[in-house]
Amino acid sequence: MNDYHPLPLELPVTDVKRSAVYTKRVLLGVLVLLLIGGSIRVLLNTRDAQALEDYTAETLERTVLITKAKPGELEQALKLPTTLRGNTESVIYARTSGYVTEWHKGIGDLVKKGELLATIDAPEQEQELAQARAEREQINARLDLARQTLARWEALRERESAISQQDLAEKQSLVRQGQADLAAANAKVKRLEQLEGFRSIVAPFTGIITRRSIEVGDLIEGGGKELFAITQTDPLRLTIWVPQAYADNLEQGTEVNLDIREQPGAKLKAKIDRIAGGIDPNTRARQVDLVLPNPGAKLLPGAYAEVGIQVTSGIETLVVPAAVLVITDHTRRVAVVGERNRISFKEVELGRDLGRDVEILSGITTADTLIVSPSDQIVAGELVNTREWQPVGATSPKPVRK
Repeated sequence: MNDYHPLPLELPVTDVKRSAVYTKRVLLGVLVLLLIGGSIRVLLNTRDAQALEDYTAETLERTVLITKAKPGELEQALKLPTTLRGNTESVIYARTSGYVTEWHKGIGDLVKKGELLATIDAPEQEQELAQARAEREQINARLDLARQTLARWEALRERESAISQQDLAEKQSLVRQGQADLAAANAKVKRLEQLEGFRSIVAPFTGIITRRSIEVGDLIEGGGKELFAITQTDPLRLTIWVPQAYADNLEQGTEVNLDIREQPGAKLKAKIDRIAGGIDPNTRARQVDLVLPNPGAKLLPGAYAEVGIQVTSGIETLVVPAAVLVITDHTRRVAVVGERNRISFKEVELGRDLGRDVEILSGITTADTLIVSPSDQIVAGELVNTREWQPVGATSPKPVRK
């Protein structure tokens, strides 16, 4: 019988070691692949997050209009409205009562001083004057009698002592009373004679009739109804009110330009004639009277005109658009774009209001970049895009990123 011997189950030691090394290498490779995949994933996520952050920041940034302050002009041309007036203007009234019998001058007529304009008929006044003259004659007659009587009594007093001093004093008193009555009668007659002269309406000065308010037959009361208006047209006088901000450094004799819309090509010059010594507290303005030569009466009184006057200021300022101001109850600020397009605010001191522009006395310089019409939501430190501000009608450039 043959004996059967089975083979041993153990592998050689060399094969076991080789198998363990292979397994480790496989595991290590898998781990490396996992690390590389994780790193790539982290990088992709970081890149996407940064791209999202950049996109969000870009879409949230405001675009603002910017401008810079300019040095203010020490001399400015100021336009002020005015009305042409006659150098002398007068409204003529009657000093006596009566009916208009005739008028001799009408509107547009040139009249000289003392020239007859109209005549008033006052028969009652004539009768009153005649009565006053008659009363004066009566008083004069009584006075003559009193003087004669006094002379006789004085002569008797010298020859006879029977004439008492009392009787003589009474005669002297009658003479003095008659003299006083005669003086009163003369004054009354003179007054009525003057009223008689007022029946003739004459021009108080040389000028042009601008209004006639009477017709023949009108009943006129003394000092009641306006009869005529007369204006002296050469030269003309103008009045302007210069605002308080410009009221300094005005001088008499300074020439100013005058513009009338109906005469666009005319180069009219007026001169400062009088300047008020103070500011009107109601209007906060200073009154200035001007004189304008008007030979031939080519310019009509009552016309509207504009005076161009040069005003100066001794304060050096900066001028900015009024839209840059951020005004609250207690502060006056402007929004400034600083480094890296970040917003900051600066308080300023305001000067004169020039309409669309304002003067800045302190707080900023010409190097500061100012935001025009800043939004209420803008806060300090905010990042913004900028675009140059242009006046109305100008072409705006594209936004610029700094």
